[in-house]
Amino acid sequence: MIAPSWLNDQGVLMPEALLTAFLSFWRQHGEPLLKSAPYHEIAPHLVMMAFLHRVVNGGGTLEREYAIGTDRMDLCLRYGVVTLGIELKVWRQGRPDPLAAGLPQIDKYLAGLGLESGWLVIFDQRQGLLAIAERTQSETVNTDNGRTITVIRA
Repeated sequence: MIAPSWLNDQGVLMPEALLTAFLSFWRQHGEPLLKSAPYHEIAPHLVMMAFLHRVVNGGGTLEREYAIGTDRMDLCLRYGVVTLGIELKVWRQGRPDPLAAGLPQIDKYLAGLGLESGWLVIFDQRQGLLAIAERTQSETVNTDNGRTITVIRA
């Protein structure tokens, strides 16, 4: 059996490889998946969870904590010895960029998990944007507490 691209030869989850796989998946399938989803408000969250279930199906676990009414959700992906904390946010029309609110939220979440790094995924649902394939990107930033956050703009 061939290991998925986000696992190394010894079967350890590599978050950077998982990020690359997600970005490729989102660029290729994001637009049609969002357009076909009956619940547009939560569609980005469902797509992310569906993608991460590939890891779960390989022997990992995915814990979800919903923050109802706040356009956010926390996810904790565990695969063997690797734990990845993920904060999902949705940028809606007429609202400010959720980065400023998201960084302290993911920082607090990671502190609770005892982690020094994680992901902040911002799904931009505003109107008049470039196509998903053109605007999807990631960058690394540090929180005020020194945690390393991969910010994914999708």
